[in-house]
Amino acid sequence: MSAASLSTTGHYLQPQVSRFQGLKSKRASLCPNLVTSPRRFTVRASARVDKFSKSDIIVSPSILSANFSKLGEQVKAVELAGCDWIHVDVMDGRFVPNITIGPLVVDALRPVTDLPLDVHLVKSLGAKVGVVLNPATPLTAIEYVLDVVDLVLIMSVNPGFGGQSFIESQVKKISDLRRLCAEKGVNPWIEVDGGVGPSNAYKVIEAGANALVAGSAVFGAKDYAAAIKGIKTSKRPVAVPA
Repeated sequence: MSAASLSTTGHYLQPQVSRFQGLKSKRASLCPNLVTSPRRFTVRASARVDKFSKSDIIVSPSILSANFSKLGEQVKAVELAGCDWIHVDVMDGRFVPNITIGPLVVDALRPVTDLPLDVHLVKSLGAKVGVVLNPATPLTAIEYVLDVVDLVLIMSVNPGFGGQSFIESQVKKISDLRRLCAEKGVNPWIEVDGGVGPSNAYKVIEAGANALVAGSAVFGAKDYAAAIKGIKTSKRPVAVPA
């Protein structure tokens, strides 16, 4: 996946790729406002993300699992169903072997919803910024930037395709990250992306995550609102006495 920024100036957005040990930059978007002109646009970051509390559980449906022929309708539907952010999986065929969404799609989504756009994109003009760790990338890769990032996203699948199963080993990475943040006195969003749904969201919530990306778990559900609520309120199953 690529790293680029919506908070930039130009004819369109140019994604950039970070290849450091599988680490990729990402912004926990501030859902910028667009000021258009015939040949160029200026994007200014706003503060939509700042109204969300890190003590709450955020659900960010991934449009990778949406029906692209009805993308605007489906984004509005999950917003009305109670989601918090909209997750945009930008893939450019370089960081992962797939091509998905580019700047024109992101631009088209801005008038559809006022929710924060959680985009695989870089920090500029006041936008929030995050870093993403693939399943095999250790926390040491970001230890020295924790004090300057606003969000850390733990990939709980190998990025590139939706619908994969959750990698259980990432639960410990999430808890280790939460402990490391406490030791350093920082409090970024801890987001998890991949294989998270109502049946297992409690695992990452208990480990310290507070922003959960859900693609097929939301867009593949018959009832978006029930799926989103199920993720937010996911609890560990009660053990049945033998």
